[in-house]
Amino acid sequence: MRLYTRGQIIVAVFATAVMAGALGLWVAGFAGRRTDNQTTDTHTAEVPASPSAANTASTADTAPDSFATAETLPVADTGKTAGSSPYSSYTVDENENINVYERYNESVVNITTEVVSVNWFLEPVPQSGGSGSGSIIDERGYVLTNNHVVSDAYKLYVNLADGSRYEAKLVGADAENDLAVIKFTPPAGLKLRPIPFGTSKGLKVGQKVLAIGNPFGLERTLTIGIVSGLGRPIQKDEKTILQNMIQTDASINPGNSGGPLLNARGEMIGINTMIYSTSGGSVGIGFAVPVDTAVRIVPDLIKDGKVRRGWIEMEALQLFPDLIDYMNQNGYAAPVEKGLLVSTVSRGANAEKAGLRGGAKAVRYGNTVFNVGGDIVTNIDGRNIGTIADLYSALEDNKPGEKVWVEYWRDGKKAKAQIVLSERASR
Repeated sequence: MRLYTRGQIIVAVFATAVMAGALGLWVAGFAGRRTDNQTTDTHTAEVPASPSAANTASTADTAPDSFATAETLPVADTGKTAGSSPYSSYTVDENENINVYERYNESVVNITTEVVSVNWFLEPVPQSGGSGSGSIIDERGYVLTNNHVVSDAYKLYVNLADGSRYEAKLVGADAENDLAVIKFTPPAGLKLRPIPFGTSKGLKVGQKVLAIGNPFGLERTLTIGIVSGLGRPIQKDEKTILQNMIQTDASINPGNSGGPLLNARGEMIGINTMIYSTSGGSVGIGFAVPVDTAVRIVPDLIKDGKVRRGWIEMEALQLFPDLIDYMNQNGYAAPVEKGLLVSTVSRGANAEKAGLRGGAKAVRYGNTVFNVGGDIVTNIDGRNIGTIADLYSALEDNKPGEKVWVEYWRDGKKAKAQIVLSERASR
């Protein structure tokens, strides 16, 4: 048995006491922390959040709501309560897209057509034609679409979102802007929701746009993009240039034609019309007729079935190199290389009344006979004129009875005349 001195015993007792005390404190601390954790969990589950916390949660959950309210759009009803799922809230941009689609997808119709062909026995045979899209613009059943969607159709049908189908009739068409209005008769009790017209003025490249249509028969498909370009002139045919077209990268495919191009507020800013593609599918270059054009001509289409346009009563042809060379060599020197040579002006025509003159010497070019020596028109109402298409474009938005200024060259001198427009015959 080992013996210890008194001092060693005292030191050992003291050390033991210290260790015991430290152990007790550690145990007490552990128990305290356990109690605190239990109290915190209970508090979180049962005690309501403070007013400041509640306000913070409300703001976070309804941020899209605040944005939508500012834009006068309702918040999309997700069918979920806030916080019930990590998927119950959307970003501001997503909520905006959902709002526009839920408000107006049922206002976009699928248009199908029947055409008449001739069989081997020279008998007319109805058969399925093409299809496209259209926008309901009036509660009475008026639908705006593209002219090329309904042209040459024997019968027209409008297919609504609920699966119902109604026969429609052509009200009016304007090939020069590729727009048409058709109408179906909705049954009693069916409430249609027209898409409101916005404006194509003030659009900016980079602005978000939404397209709704029926590409490849997939009804009411939404695609999203931006305005990629503005004021694009698109040559439709020899005499027609579609002016001020809106270019977009929103995916547009066959079947989208006639459907609306919308801004973030759900207003129609364009009518989707065509794509530029080497494959036949969307490559991110689509074009829409500006809605301001539709606003201008739709009343005429509904009232008269056509657009009444002003005209200058003259026969003219555009200058070309061989013609310029001939004129220079035969004493009819042309001071310009671009313009319209006035060949004939009828007696009593508005062009004659304004002082324009046609040519006096008949010449033949190929199978065409015309007169040289007349005035050369270079500008109409501030728009330079170099082709026949330019002439049609310059007068596209003018009505009969309106006055336009015409600039022309005669005998090497520039002159100007004001002409009262007559009504242009249908093309």
